[in-house]
Amino acid sequence: MQNIRAEILLPTDELRDDIPFFTKTLGMRMDEIFPADDPSEAVFSGHGVRLRVRKGADASPGVIRILADDPILIAGGADQLVAPNGTRIEIKPLAAPVVMPETQHAFVVRKLADEAPWIVGRAGMHYRDLIPDRLGGSIIASHIRIPDGGPVPDMVHFHSVGFQLIFCYKGWVDLVYEDQGKPFRLHAGNCVIQPPEIRHRVLYASDNIEVIEIGVPAEHVTTIDHDMELPTPTKRPDREFDGQRFVHHKSEDAVWHPFRLTGFSSRDTLIERNTKGVAGVHVVRPNGQTAQWTTHDSDILFSFVMSGSMSLEGQDQSTQSLTAGDAFVIPPGFKTRYSDASEDLEFLEVSLPGMFGTQVEG
Repeated sequence: MQNIRAEILLPTDELRDDIPFFTKTLGMRMDEIFPADDPSEAVFSGHGVRLRVRKGADASPGVIRILADDPILIAGGADQLVAPNGTRIEIKPLAAPVVMPETQHAFVVRKLADEAPWIVGRAGMHYRDLIPDRLGGSIIASHIRIPDGGPVPDMVHFHSVGFQLIFCYKGWVDLVYEDQGKPFRLHAGNCVIQPPEIRHRVLYASDNIEVIEIGVPAEHVTTIDHDMELPTPTKRPDREFDGQRFVHHKSEDAVWHPFRLTGFSSRDTLIERNTKGVAGVHVVRPNGQTAQWTTHDSDILFSFVMSGSMSLEGQDQSTQSLTAGDAFVIPPGFKTRYSDASEDLEFLEVSLPGMFGTQVEG
């Protein structure tokens, strides 16, 4: 078997100045040095990299990023250094904390008829942005489709998020999750939450599969796990991932209850309970009663119309006629009424936090 390794070439003017920096300050190991009588080249290894420092090398000093669980234990707690040869060193946390931007509240209506562009994203999936300004980076809501069914070219991966929902809108998709048993099929009308950093993989999709994906914050890191194989040998349905439990909500098992808004009923996905209040997710339909004007105090309140039609009335706004594929965001304190609901209306409501107040307005 062929032995292959890679290294980074860095220049220097005087090697003897760099040796104590890379070995003592950064804690790397020196593997090679030559010539013996007047050293001009040395090789150092450590922290997952191999460096060759050569006097007069035709290369730029570059930047080395060292990532650690506890960065303060490296280089005496410094987070930025410059080596004698000019190489900049940045020392950062291995898993940077998820930063939740402050929500920039806005009344948003996004219509399918507006023909917003579909963008080809990860694993060949097509993405349509449902909240173009993303409320200042606090949330991303995507309408995702896979035009051709069959195996999905996905890998085991995880997301560094505060909250993430996958709601199957049309078709079905086969998924597998860390510690949640064998692969299963997510059917239209059902949903899952992907707790922070749970390993998972998309396996197979029906023709014209469509899902709604909600992620908080809008920009979050997706990391490929090259070592884990799914399914895992253990099944731990009660395991918590950063305080959240995996949820697979099935519509056939749900019970309909009166909704927070007069004129509607909903089925609770139990996501509020399993995220300890981080988010709430309801599927809503009309019950024949008269709708009222209301306001709410949720930080983020997003809705997506899955079937039927309705009118969205808002304070000082033109009435919006909504149909399947349309989405909207209602900011806190903004007076609205959902009226003219068709009998077949059904919409998805996602709130962050999961519990919040609704006030009836005159």
